[in-house]
Amino acid sequence: MNRLSLDQQATVIAALTEGCSIRATERLTGFHRDTIMRLGVRIGRKCAHLHDAMMRDLNVGQIQMDELWAYIGKKQKRLKPEDDPSKGDCYTFIAMDAIGKAIISYRSGKRDWSNTGEFLADLRMRVLGTPMISSDGFVAYEEMMRVTWGETCHYGQIIKNYVGEPPIDAARRYSPGALVAIERKVVTGAMPKFMIGTSHAERQNLSVRMASRRFTRLTNGFSKKAENHAAAVSLYVAHYNLCRVHETIRQTPAMALGLTDHPWSIGELIDAALRGLPEEPSERRKRLRVIDGGR
Repeated sequence: MNRLSLDQQATVIAALTEGCSIRATERLTGFHRDTIMRLGVRIGRKCAHLHDAMMRDLNVGQIQMDELWAYIGKKQKRLKPEDDPSKGDCYTFIAMDAIGKAIISYRSGKRDWSNTGEFLADLRMRVLGTPMISSDGFVAYEEMMRVTWGETCHYGQIIKNYVGEPPIDAARRYSPGALVAIERKVVTGAMPKFMIGTSHAERQNLSVRMASRRFTRLTNGFSKKAENHAAAVSLYVAHYNLCRVHETIRQTPAMALGLTDHPWSIGELIDAALRGLPEEPSERRKRLRVIDGGR
């Protein structure tokens, strides 16, 4: 069986994390699209385990949450009764550190009470202390926050009211209507109202759509299987946290949290994902071949 070398795997993963589609990566690298797909799914699943192992016992002061829409297979309005339940709308819940910019927790699935509860329980497991948490006004958040967090955080919601506009053309089809009112309310704790907001999490949605082709609107790059979509999200999160230097903080989010001491190369990410828990940086550098510009 043919296997890609570490350098070849890094080339493929680098293309996928820069927003290239499967077929575009095939044209750029010369590797078959099935090989690219299998590699992306395999590394993505391993990145989920890596994230679970590293993102624990975090001291984070401010957390913002939001949901990013996509779809699996076909849009919700085109579903038939016999279609797989995973098809249609798929939301990615993201909780990020508003100061250090790290994605702390995430979950892909339906925008329902069950997934909201699982997402918030996962976030609770990773964070220490009593952080200040903000979200939009999605109805499931308020009750599920009380179930999973109780009174151990300061939680507030920002509720934006829009006046709808008809989708006259494609350029306005995905834009919200005119913003007419903003309400900030404290749900639990004593969070100052002026600190309630989701602007950083909403900006993260743009980063996801730019860096993962599966989220790009009006293309055929959408995911056809839920498990492949989840793997792509995990790959994006690991690359964003560990490899990508954030322009605002001038370091990777993982460095801001004190989890690493340098930006990881793609090769280091692949190696750590496949081997499980990361080694100490000095030990990894001794063993790993130098790729991606000599880092």
